[in-house]
Amino acid sequence: MREELRSFKRERILEEAGRLFYERGYHGTSLDAIAERLGVTKPFIYYHYHNKTELLTEIYSRVVDYSLDCLRLARQAGGSPVDMMSSFARHFARLTIQQQAVVAVFFQEVSNIPTDHLNAINRLKKQFDDQLADLIREGNAQGVFRADDPRLAALAITGMISWVYTWYRSHGRLGTEEICEHMANFALRIVQAAGGK
Repeated sequence: MREELRSFKRERILEEAGRLFYERGYHGTSLDAIAERLGVTKPFIYYHYHNKTELLTEIYSRVVDYSLDCLRLARQAGGSPVDMMSSFARHFARLTIQQQAVVAVFFQEVSNIPTDHLNAINRLKKQFDDQLADLIREGNAQGVFRADDPRLAALAITGMISWVYTWYRSHGRLGTEEICEHMANFALRIVQAAGGK
């Protein structure tokens, strides 16, 4: 119970830090501002995180972990490479929309990540890119994809879907699920899926 409570408090701190980094930028956000937003004292934050950099680093690690989860879920659902690619694209688009603020922080604040932490995050990012490229290679081998360069196709798909964070609006023309469906169809076009829309 105590560990669950501690975990909940860390999540709340991280959530508000992400929102403030999104709204004000990393340098424009102080620990005092995060504490004020949460209605707590600064020592409360220091108890859970050493400093503001640790908060930013944790956000970066989470975004890559969430991305890897999208691939895991698609793999677990099974089916053909076409099914798994569609599933991945929908999960990844939904993640980008639901976590719009932290995805924005991920792309906008990279220069503020210490080099050692950035190297670790980049290794995770490479793992994600490798796994998506492997899925595309499987589709090629089965004759359901015709992607000349699986690695480049993987980067094109994730770049396309990630960019949703820049233009998505909750009151926009398309709802979340409609956007997810479009992104799945676009992803299949990139890999030239047999029978793709």
